Amino acid sequence: MTLHLDKKPLEQDLTVVDLKKLAYRMRRQIIDMAVSAGGGHIAPALSAVEILISLYFRVLRINPEDPQWPERDRFILSKGHGCCALYAVLAERGFLHRDALKTFCQDGHAMGGHPEYGKIPGVETSTGSLGHGLSIAIGISLAAKNDGNTCRSFVLLGDGECNEGSVWEAAMSASQFQLDNLVAIVDYNKLLATGFIKDVMALEPFAMKWKSFGWEVREVNGHDINEVSRTLNEVPFAEKRPSVVIAHTVKGKGVSYMENNPVWHYRLPNKEELLQAYKELNEGLQSLT
Repeated sequence: MTLHLDKKPLEQDLTVVDLKKLAYRMRRQIIDMAVSAGGGHIAPALSAVEILISLYFRVLRINPEDPQWPERDRFILSKGHGCCALYAVLAERGFLHRDALKTFCQDGHAMGGHPEYGKIPGVETSTGSLGHGLSIAIGISLAAKNDGNTCRSFVLLGDGECNEGSVWEAAMSASQFQLDNLVAIVDYNKLLATGFIKDVMALEPFAMKWKSFGWEVREVNGHDINEVSRTLNEVPFAEKRPSVVIAHTVKGKGVSYMENNPVWHYRLPNKEELLQAYKELNEGLQSLT
């Protein structure tokens, strides 16, 4: 079933305090979605919240009332298992109603455990099998250049995803094609599904790897909305070169017992853990009022 629901968008021009409050609400939504569905990837979604808020409220040229606007910027969530965060921000930005989040992974509904093109407004391509999103974004960027379209392509990769050889093949071709309308963002939370990046397949020197492939690189605190949005609004960082933002994040951000703990890539909280998560998120929200 394709989603066609009434939309109640937030205004785009929100203060940083408003956006920080939104981050706490989105984290609660992510947890609720996964718990209600009986499955989902909570921690990988929590690390990407501020990145997505920055994109959808301060960076992307988009129109929720016309999701197929030809001049729109394209966003691809290559780390598709973090889709709860994408669904939550699409609802907050007005692509779909917040009530749609209740249908996550429910039989007969469109909101699956990985984003699927053509079923949810604002989802530009189906993702989930890691290592493909950057290549797709390159194709979109190259086509835009050829067509004279001023749209830009943004793709969010997981750091563990950067173990895929296809990512580096794509990275090499992007610089060859001089795609300064392409922006990669890496959610660098330092964790894989089963352990720490440094212990499984180390990425460092990570920034130098991207530079050696011909990209212009910036590193940011991925949970600082001002820093993330300011940096992304400076793209392209150099003419005729693709841009990459390495966003240093915390997997499971916002819930103390989930943070930097590999077990929460898959796990769902029990009743006591759920109440603790709600308590921590509520306290964080109240600290902003």
